[in-house]
Amino acid sequence: MLAIASLVMFASGPGQSHTFSVFLLPISEDLGISRTSVSSAYAFATLVAAFGLPHVGRMIDRHGVRKVLTAVGAAFGTAAVAFGVVSGFVVLTLGFAALRFFGQGSLMLCAGNLASQWFDRKRGLALSLTMLGFSVSVAVHPPLAQWLAESLGWRMAWVVMGVVTWLMLLPPVLLLVFDRPEALGLRPDGTTGAASAISPDPEAERDGSVAGLSLREARRTGAFWIILLSNSSFAALVTAMFFHQVSVFEARGLGATLAASVFSISAVAMVITTPLVGMLLDRLPTKPLYAAALLSVSVALVAMSLVSDLTDAIVFSVLFGVANAAMHAHFTFMWPRFFGRRHLGSIQGVAQMGGVIGASVGPIPLGFGYDHLGGYGGTLVALAAIPVACAGAVAFMRAPRL
Repeated sequence: MLAIASLVMFASGPGQSHTFSVFLLPISEDLGISRTSVSSAYAFATLVAAFGLPHVGRMIDRHGVRKVLTAVGAAFGTAAVAFGVVSGFVVLTLGFAALRFFGQGSLMLCAGNLASQWFDRKRGLALSLTMLGFSVSVAVHPPLAQWLAESLGWRMAWVVMGVVTWLMLLPPVLLLVFDRPEALGLRPDGTTGAASAISPDPEAERDGSVAGLSLREARRTGAFWIILLSNSSFAALVTAMFFHQVSVFEARGLGATLAASVFSISAVAMVITTPLVGMLLDRLPTKPLYAAALLSVSVALVAMSLVSDLTDAIVFSVLFGVANAAMHAHFTFMWPRFFGRRHLGSIQGVAQMGGVIGASVGPIPLGFGYDHLGGYGGTLVALAAIPVACAGAVAFMRAPRL
């Protein structure tokens, strides 16, 4: 189940921003649409796609992740193949919306749900390893897409990626996925006893039962809104840093080539740190770790505001990778940890919607700051206050009763 969840995360690559970036110029030139228009279509489509994710979450609760994942995988492959024949601004926007909804939204939602259902005592490590599928996608999909576009043209590249998605996802999902361990007479973590091992965190759900709050019950708790706003803020801020990194470096006289090259440093830091954070989540109380992860985002924002030479750029890249790893490990972990597994799909659907909305609007403040304040530094420092406030709220957050 863990291997399939990681594979699903990897397969979401054609619906992620790191793959779309390869096609910005070819699409703009072929369709005769400005880059600004293509980017606007992408941002609007991402925002619209987010509002369908709560429905996907409810479908997972009602029909199980196996059926939903099969349908989403088939639809995502179809959307990728169809994207190869888009024409005009309206059809392009619809194509973006389909790819973002099924790929960046629904597949990631299904992968997180599958790993969360099958693991309890080792959930932190399992979810962090699931996220490594996304890290591998960041390394593999952009050069693969570039090679396909140069060899076959950008339209045929999407056809190939769609067919590969079908072949990669559908056979293992249909043959190997089970919604919950209870379907095989097992408990989370693969145990067969009456209960899972006890965690050192006294607030955690560790009885191995399929317990949990409904979405309506979860919404009545302060913890739900604190976690939702914290995760959505992270999604907004990390997208802003990714989106403006090249511009920030160029404004400091470092050049676009250097800005692009240090992405690899962040990726390496993320790959190394993610499993370590996952293991800590399985051994230490959650709230202090979550607050520390949020504060690491503030540190990365301040570090970005101070970049002025190569050494600063390397330090920022490492800190940015660590912050990404720390928060991504918590992003999916927090929901089953505090609200249980019974209605996890519905809760995660709303959570994923919040994250996607945050990602769609995240780059705006930095762009506004550059245009109206003459630079990025002040805005980056101001934004660093948001995770600090979220960390303070987490520190005083009360865990819901399951």
